[in-house]
Amino acid sequence: MPTYGLIGYPLSHSFSRGYFTEKFAAAGLAATHRYVNIEISSLDQIGKKLEEYSDLVGCNVTIPYKRAIIDHLDGLDPLAARIGAVNTIAFRDGQRIGYNTDIIGFRDDLLEQLEVRQHSLLRQDPRALILGTGGASLAVAAALDELGIPYTYVSRTAGPDRIPYEGVDATLLLAHPLLVHTTPLGMSPRVDTYPALPYAALTERHFCYDLVYNPALTEFMKRSRAAGAAVANGLGMLHKQAEASWAIWNRE
Repeated sequence: MPTYGLIGYPLSHSFSRGYFTEKFAAAGLAATHRYVNIEISSLDQIGKKLEEYSDLVGCNVTIPYKRAIIDHLDGLDPLAARIGAVNTIAFRDGQRIGYNTDIIGFRDDLLEQLEVRQHSLLRQDPRALILGTGGASLAVAAALDELGIPYTYVSRTAGPDRIPYEGVDATLLLAHPLLVHTTPLGMSPRVDTYPALPYAALTERHFCYDLVYNPALTEFMKRSRAAGAAVANGLGMLHKQAEASWAIWNRE
């Protein structure tokens, strides 16, 4: 039976298993295809864990392994190599090849969400703040590069390519109408957490995109929307990256 899976830890928030299980049922593949959660607390376990599924065709990769998984692969798609993060693995001819479909999911969903809301962001010659510097932030940065949107990373600690959260003031926010939140803050069950920002400085010119999708309305989104900004969660991105993964797994 062709098997697909999700590698990560913890996986209580998993979107992928439900999505693909429903996809298989709708396509009449429920009896012949399956999607499993492969929860591992350390990548040292990955070899043994994957051996439990001799019929693996492909896997998705989520927090916290999108960068660390690269050391356990046999090869990388050029885009994944450039980004430095992997969210999709294809098993072919005994090899594990890493891809990144997060860039497709984020880029296409951001454009769709802006179009649906008729938001003026792309007419503003925008700049962006990427909140967080984990694996997901790398795909966001690559997508913004494709769209020609300059960005600055915001992190808990300062660095040569990032500023700390305490360095984000009203002036900086006004100069960056796009905010993309890429950390787990606000994700269920810690729904009361959020990035520390001066939300009152946000305006209707701002668009605030949260990669978190559970809950559908995060505290980051609530506070941004209360200040007048338009908001979106990461569910559309997840759908689009999942379909891109499916296309990779089914290449001839």
